[in-house]
Amino acid sequence: MVGLYKLKLTLLASLVFALFHVSLAQTSPKDYLKAHNEARAKLGIPPLTWDNKLASYAQDYANKRIEDCELLHSTMDYGENIATASWSMSAKEAVDMWIDERPFYDHASNTCKGGDCLHYTQVVWRDSVHLGCAISNCKAGGSFAICLYDPPGNVITQRPY
Repeated sequence: MVGLYKLKLTLLASLVFALFHVSLAQTSPKDYLKAHNEARAKLGIPPLTWDNKLASYAQDYANKRIEDCELLHSTMDYGENIATASWSMSAKEAVDMWIDERPFYDHASNTCKGGDCLHYTQVVWRDSVHLGCAISNCKAGGSFAICLYDPPGNVITQRPY
């Protein structure tokens, strides 16, 4: 009996570890960078690099949104993208939400047409070089994602690329 109990306990621990590991892998710095830098590479824009200070600021702000998961921007002096979802989103899902605004960006007029595109333009802002992101799971369900960019993008009268 004891042997069977130990086997079940070992299998359960392995399953919990595997699920935890997969969850972490979906929101690692590498995952955020890959999603951002793939979009930037398509435009010939240099890749972003991870910044632990920005990631710490992002995590602090994401933690503040745990109670309400409200889509409110912070007051930090960095470029910022935020997103909410009714599920526990991954880094790629958050970044894809912003990249999905690409069709609304009109490069010729440097404006958004037919929808919001400022999250997309921040992702591909040529002068932004540092990135830090975080996701929090909200108490009422769902999740809140934030990425910070330094230097900030979306400078009026300037083009992202």
